[in-house]
Amino acid sequence: MTAVDEARPATSPGARPETGTVLRFPAGFRWGTATAAYQIEGGAAEDGRTPSIWDTFSRTPGKVRNGDTGDIAADHLHRMPDDVRLMKELGVTDYRFSVSWPRVQPTGRGPAVERGLDFYRRLVDELLAAGIRPVATLYHWDLPQELEDAGGWPERDTAHRFAEYAGLVAGALGDRVSTWTTLNEPWCAAFLGYGNGVHAPGRTSDLAALRAAHHLNLAHGAGAKVLRERLPETAEISLTLNLHALRPLTDTEADRDAVRRIDAVANRIFLDPVFHGRLPEDLVADTAAVTDWSFVKDGDLEVTSTPIDSLGINYYSPSVVSAGTSESPSPWAGAEQHVAFTPAAGPRTAMDWPVDADGLYELLTRLRDELPSVPVLVTENGAAYDDYADPEGDVHDPERVAYLDGHLGAVHRAIEDGADVRGYFLWSLLDNFEWAYGYSKRFGIVHVDFASQRRTVKDSARWYAEVIGRGGLARP
Repeated sequence: MTAVDEARPATSPGARPETGTVLRFPAGFRWGTATAAYQIEGGAAEDGRTPSIWDTFSRTPGKVRNGDTGDIAADHLHRMPDDVRLMKELGVTDYRFSVSWPRVQPTGRGPAVERGLDFYRRLVDELLAAGIRPVATLYHWDLPQELEDAGGWPERDTAHRFAEYAGLVAGALGDRVSTWTTLNEPWCAAFLGYGNGVHAPGRTSDLAALRAAHHLNLAHGAGAKVLRERLPETAEISLTLNLHALRPLTDTEADRDAVRRIDAVANRIFLDPVFHGRLPEDLVADTAAVTDWSFVKDGDLEVTSTPIDSLGINYYSPSVVSAGTSESPSPWAGAEQHVAFTPAAGPRTAMDWPVDADGLYELLTRLRDELPSVPVLVTENGAAYDDYADPEGDVHDPERVAYLDGHLGAVHRAIEDGADVRGYFLWSLLDNFEWAYGYSKRFGIVHVDFASQRRTVKDSARWYAEVIGRGGLARP
């Protein structure tokens, strides 16, 4: 009997009848959960997989807490059918997973490794058999190390390599996967990976970060073109951005200008090339001391603005910005000498991030106003808390339930106010490898004992199953 078999079901057959009001979501609303390959799969050296930048980074002393790696992670590679069964018990309609580039195309070049693709074929088949829509993300930060050795995202050839890889995966899964995301959070890949170096590959260069951001936009557009060519006409092609909800510390011109600077390098550096085929003029001016942007070639912005069908946004907390100076090295290329950040007030998660659902509402209504024709999916939202299995084997996480309830309430309010939000993907299904934090932070609604790999359904998972079952949030 597996650990999942021993766990109590995610749903409660004898659940009490609801009383009061239900904040109902639109018919067809997509109730999902999400994961990422390096964070859960394990099997780092199986099926021909070669190292990614995160394999290398996590083995670099001092880069990841406790020296943790994703070698085993949540062992999803071997426990996938049980994990899909858990999702079916929850009643989720959609599952957003990422494909490991080095598992499918180990060197980032040439033909696919069929053994690597076979895992994703099995995953998709399991999901479809469970009545769950597969949502495939092609890139969630695990660049093949050989491509980094050749220059990584600061080099434009990496964008061409990504488009080739996108075609390989589309050819294998395109007959069964109807929703595709090119990139997850290119801001993190560019500015945390190449700007302040807290993520893989750990480089610290404003110029490299800006070059990487452009080539990630180029990769998205080139990948979207290939997907459009290879997939059925009904396929949904998307991009996921971690847009920053920004607020000035005071209502002064200096603090408002600090918000403008961060909005340019955090949000509009992706939104403008993707949806308007242009670079923000103020971004170019702000970064003139770093680069003349000559790496943007003729025709690039036509590629970056390849039409897509929806936009995914990831949100966890807002940022309060003021005039000042950021710590060095900084992820805010061109803005370090002009901006500072102040912790927002209120309760905080185990990540020390403020809990503020209004920031999500602000982002959704901003997109309603700025991109009215683009449907939106909330592709990540969740919280880490220091939860644990009690002596009875249960995991009670009321803080996470409160966080999720508040943020889903913000989504509902945005929909009521005209935002075209089509779905919500809770981050995350499983406790996992949390990047530079290793295994010290738990975002999952399913607890993972990493020594035994035993899964324990948390109270938040049962709460989410009830929300899905009723199609909305219960209110007294």
